[in-house]
Amino acid sequence: MAWEFWSKQLDEEELVENGYEDYSSSSRAAGMNGNGPSKLVDPLEDLVPGVGTYEDFNTIDWVREKSKDRDRHREITNKSRQSTVALLHSLCDAFSGWLLMLLVGLMSGALAGGIDIAAHWLSDLKGGVCLTDFWFNHEHCCWMSNETFQERDRCPEWQSWAELITGKSEGAFAYIMNYMMYIFWALLFSLLAVTLVRAFAPYACGSGIPEIKTILSGFIIRGYLGKWTLIIKTITLVLAVSSGLSLGKEGPLVHVACCCANILCHLFTKYRKNEAKRREVSSGAVHVTVLAVSYYFPLKTLWRRLVLFYVEFHAPWHLVELAPFVLLGIFGGKSTRLGHYPVIEVLVVTAMTALLAFPNSYTRMSGAELISELFNDCSLLDSSQLCGYKQVNTGVGNSLADRPAGENLYTALWQLALALIFKMLITVITFGMKVPSGLFIPSMAVGAIAGRLLGVGMEQLAYYHHDWVIFKGWCSQGADCITPGLYAMVGAAACLGGVTRMTVSLVVIMFELTGGLEYIVPLMAATMTSKWVADAFGREGIYEAHIRLNGYPFLEPKEEFEHSSLAVDVMRPRRSDPALAVLTQDGMTVGEVETLVESTHYSGFPVVVSQESQRLVGFVFRRDLLISIDNARKRQEGIVSTSQVFFSEHAPSQPPDAPPPLRLRGIMDLSPFTVTDHTPMDITVDIFRKLGLRQCLVTHNGRLLGIITKKDILKHMAQIANRDPDSILFN
Repeated sequence: MAWEFWSKQLDEEELVENGYEDYSSSSRAAGMNGNGPSKLVDPLEDLVPGVGTYEDFNTIDWVREKSKDRDRHREITNKSRQSTVALLHSLCDAFSGWLLMLLVGLMSGALAGGIDIAAHWLSDLKGGVCLTDFWFNHEHCCWMSNETFQERDRCPEWQSWAELITGKSEGAFAYIMNYMMYIFWALLFSLLAVTLVRAFAPYACGSGIPEIKTILSGFIIRGYLGKWTLIIKTITLVLAVSSGLSLGKEGPLVHVACCCANILCHLFTKYRKNEAKRREVSSGAVHVTVLAVSYYFPLKTLWRRLVLFYVEFHAPWHLVELAPFVLLGIFGGKSTRLGHYPVIEVLVVTAMTALLAFPNSYTRMSGAELISELFNDCSLLDSSQLCGYKQVNTGVGNSLADRPAGENLYTALWQLALALIFKMLITVITFGMKVPSGLFIPSMAVGAIAGRLLGVGMEQLAYYHHDWVIFKGWCSQGADCITPGLYAMVGAAACLGGVTRMTVSLVVIMFELTGGLEYIVPLMAATMTSKWVADAFGREGIYEAHIRLNGYPFLEPKEEFEHSSLAVDVMRPRRSDPALAVLTQDGMTVGEVETLVESTHYSGFPVVVSQESQRLVGFVFRRDLLISIDNARKRQEGIVSTSQVFFSEHAPSQPPDAPPPLRLRGIMDLSPFTVTDHTPMDITVDIFRKLGLRQCLVTHNGRLLGIITKKDILKHMAQIANRDPDSILFN
């Protein structure tokens, strides 16, 4: 699985800035002598570094983080009434969020622009080089040309590798030379990409969207949003896209933007010390990169813009065309299985891709160029093969009537049919390899090819059989009835919707691409059909499937819980399990607490009045407990293994010769979330989703019975769905 491939990238600088330290058993033993100043340490009054932080591959406590932010804000507001300096500090604190998002937008935009420019240049480098300015791509090189040339893609300043090496641009030898150079550059770029990822940042591979969704839900993956991941992902994304592999850069750009947000959060104390606030900024960064993957802040991060391919169609659609639009939706829904296959070695896939892609001009060009070509609405002066119609007496200007297909168009259709088969198969293999890879552009390309083929077919059908019943009344001879580019756009939306399960947000994007309200109905028909067909094969989108395969603790906000089980059926301990490990509010020694912690793997412990009564007092996290004990050994004189630990407000009476007690009430959550043993699980699941809980205690008449964690819920849901419950690896 992907998590096995990733090494634990612990960004030491990030850990230090957040107050993380390694509290090992040896460091605790070193403090046994009790040397230090004579002071009763209370974690509530004396801030202990590390208390309130979380371990790697764990889930944050949203309620605690939100409470911390409210307390901080209340303190700043109260102080702002006392002095002008405090008022200015309060204003700066309020403005810091806007400034941070501005910096995130600027940094993300600059990196995205640089990636786009570099990818265009390296992609064109596989075919040739600009003689005057080698850093220009093919298009810019020809723009700078002062000479006249007939073909749009050939200018004197741009020369293929065959022209540079052999001096010939035509013939079999020149073709083979260009072929070999294309494969050489593709292999070189992919080799550099996979080597950099493996050597410096294993987290830089893949799309990143499944992990970002999981992180936004509260899960912690140290280093996934670190500076090394950002640097390597930016470089290798350019190389991977330029290699010609069937992948896109739009998905990985979400990861890049979230890395920028996480790094810039360290400039502001308000965000650096609060995990929930950092996720709010990351959610905003997702909005900056226009992708709706948010879990905790869905309303703030709805897709609004993806204007990669601006198109403008001059002919309206007609009601009869809804049938082929729905057909495209069915095709898009069936394409949802992309990405469920094993990872194949990067170089082998690259070589196979380059060998098969070069002979076909539609597979040789980049995904973005292909989609732009397929969306094109043919004009009178368009020299594209897709506009190779026979010349007939048509209308005036660019508003062309339907025309019979010419030889060039038939050639283009055969090439597109082969490209469709190639793209579908190669995308299945490519997605999931150990290089940065997105699924947006490949999915849209597959759908756009299918849509263009269907659109041209409908166009020719209308031209030759305009007297059929389905065309009567709206399509007459010499009229502009069918727009193949519109079919390509609908097909792209349908295929992307089938893969990602997006509906309304996807229609909004496509509406902004066309700028016309009249295309919303066909787009909605195609996207809804694609979702229904895809759901018939499986309810999960491609990213949800990756989250499940990696074992991340992610509760899908839209998934319904329909089972009639109760909290007592899911909680631990079960009937055959040992008793629940708890702490008492007084009566336990430091040694007993450490023994309990070291003999279990739980991330937290309920605190009860006594073992006999089991009356709930609060909840304390394992990490906070260990850090506080270690800190007390170093800072408080006389703390030894026999020292009493108490969580009550007042210390119990001690014998005169007893060692000083350790007060830990400050690290205890006095209001842990609880449910009764007869609470329906559908309500419990909703509580976990909407409040972002990591655990919930189960009581009966105030007496503690057990505990339910997010992992327990996910395991229970997996059992109901007949999946392996042990596939949930983290809590």
